[in-house]
Amino acid sequence: HLTEKNGVRIHTYVAPDGSVNVTSHVIETDSAVVVIDGQFLARFADEVVAYIAQLGKPIDRVIVTHAHPDHYAGAGRFGAPIHALPVVRDQILARGDVQDPTGATVAVPEVSPSVDIVPGESVIDGVRYQFEAVVGGEAHDELVVKLPDHGVLIAQDLVYNHIHLFLGDNDIEGWQSAVQRLAGESGYDTVLAGHGVPAGPEVYADVERYLADARELLGDDGDAYKAAITARYPDYAGVFVIDIANRYLFGAAHG
Repeated sequence: HLTEKNGVRIHTYVAPDGSVNVTSHVIETDSAVVVIDGQFLARFADEVVAYIAQLGKPIDRVIVTHAHPDHYAGAGRFGAPIHALPVVRDQILARGDVQDPTGATVAVPEVSPSVDIVPGESVIDGVRYQFEAVVGGEAHDELVVKLPDHGVLIAQDLVYNHIHLFLGDNDIEGWQSAVQRLAGESGYDTVLAGHGVPAGPEVYADVERYLADARELLGDDGDAYKAAITARYPDYAGVFVIDIANRYLFGAAHG
């Protein structure tokens, strides 16, 4: 999916259902590319790398937005420095080696961020970026990346686009607050999600509605919740994301 804004081209790769429709955003500027999140499976990361090779520009860096493996397990395949918030780096190190959905082990040294991101403004290849640290939501700590001169807000896992939400961190209230703050920002007509295709600001209302419904339906029975939320959102992809979350919320017996 290609988004072109004021001389910047953003190529969004959306993995298939089996890899939770996770996104990597390739920000192409005059002489380099910046990659936001590095995929889950190595073969999908390799597809992104092959696509970038066709652009004929070097990868300046890979930015990892949060410490969930579906966003960083493939980051080592890009051959570029991995940047992250210090707290996200520490969480990745604490998690240690991870397994991707094929069962392959990804050793933590391969994906450990080596460059700290400081919240605030940076200029990369002539483009102004704003980095914002967010606490609470899908993950406890997340990075939001903004291109204010281009009207692009990369929300990553604070926003899913027609994909069932992962509630395993059990922080619906924090997620609602974070999305409300993003929805209140003006000047951004393009919102890039962590799961699903690019959207506009209307996606915030979709996420807020889903979170409100989840808060209503989520009781003490994971199977009952899954049945209820899928009935309310029958056209949403990623049903098995509910199973994964339910293991965190209710234990291994669920999903």
